[in-house]
Amino acid sequence: MQNTAHIIGAGISGLSAAVRLANAGFKVAVHEATQQAGGRCRSYFDGATNLTIDNGNHLLLSGNSHARAYARAIGTEAGLVGPDSAQFPFVDIKTGQRWQIDLGNGRLPTWVFDEGRRVPDTTLTDYLKLAPLVWASEQTLVGKSIPTEGILYQRLVQPLLLAALNVDPPEGSAGLAGAIVRETLLAGGQACRPLIARDGLSAVLIEPAVKFLTERGHTVQLGHELRSFVSADGKVSALNFGGEDVVQLAAGDVIVMAVPPRAATSLLPGLTAPTEFRAIVNAHFRITPPPGSAPILGVIGGVVEWLFAFPNRLSVTISNGDRLVDMPREELAQAIWNDVCEAGGVSGELPPWQIVRERRATFAATPAQNALRPGPVTALKNLFLAGDWTATGLPATIEGSVRSGDRAADLVLAAKNPDKRP
Repeated sequence: MQNTAHIIGAGISGLSAAVRLANAGFKVAVHEATQQAGGRCRSYFDGATNLTIDNGNHLLLSGNSHARAYARAIGTEAGLVGPDSAQFPFVDIKTGQRWQIDLGNGRLPTWVFDEGRRVPDTTLTDYLKLAPLVWASEQTLVGKSIPTEGILYQRLVQPLLLAALNVDPPEGSAGLAGAIVRETLLAGGQACRPLIARDGLSAVLIEPAVKFLTERGHTVQLGHELRSFVSADGKVSALNFGGEDVVQLAAGDVIVMAVPPRAATSLLPGLTAPTEFRAIVNAHFRITPPPGSAPILGVIGGVVEWLFAFPNRLSVTISNGDRLVDMPREELAQAIWNDVCEAGGVSGELPPWQIVRERRATFAATPAQNALRPGPVTALKNLFLAGDWTATGLPATIEGSVRSGDRAADLVLAAKNPDKRP
């Protein structure tokens, strides 16, 4: 008899678990409370710009092995596009200085030895001072581990860690920052090529996964919110979706709960989870980028942090954006547009625009909040957790999301086949 894996939540964590378990022979049923799959990793049509835009501008790197394997499994890895080598242009809009970090495409960080490829006006000694991050514990502060001032910090370390941790880097977890450094800068340019879902996150990472599942006879049910678990003998015995909508579980059925932390703690009393979150602000402008625009540009000295060039729009990401969530929308759009003009080589009046402010975009990647992240195993033997807010060893990233879904699926398979460890 074929066992069923019930996936609660159709974000990328849940979908990655669903695809993995479907390929392993489970019958998969995905239950999503909202009317769209993808969670915070999705695209939608925006009437203000008359464009399909992403909920957030998510950057993947070539070293994000779990995210790339997931895209490969659903047949869309080719939709993640980027330059042939790991080159990152930057501009300081206060001084007008522009430079490019060239990490090459090797497996070792040899670029730090080449003055022409590293951050201008930095020395090899500056990079060696980052070494404590590599072995730092997750309980240690970034600010206690490495220098948080100077040219290298301002021009590379601060933008990188701010984007990864979504907190002011000195207050972030040095262990989580170290995981990012180990998997990117220390792994050489072959792990650092920037990859962007040029046709949109949903088209590359979400819709093909839903199609993959449904074409194989699995179900993805939207607007199907789980209200509670029914448990007996240390296992979930039924799923209550409200009223008479109760799904009874067979002996070998399993559940992967991949929902936001607030919903998870409501469904599973006693579960610890992060309680502090930080905002991310994204802006989108309908304009054709100038010829030769870099797919991604690091911006120093302004409101904008990263500028993404798409065929018919320029988009912006600002991390740790709590200070901006209550700013009047038009005022914020104009301030961002001013930076975009300086950084992106464009001019003119404010084009059609959209601001997307997500107040609870990610958990605050501080040591205290990181300590609250639960592992994938629960007190109920057939219930496992997934989500970028669980203890993945990474901050809240797409790679961490997919990794959590893969890990939950592997634990399901290991429980079914005790001889096979995840």
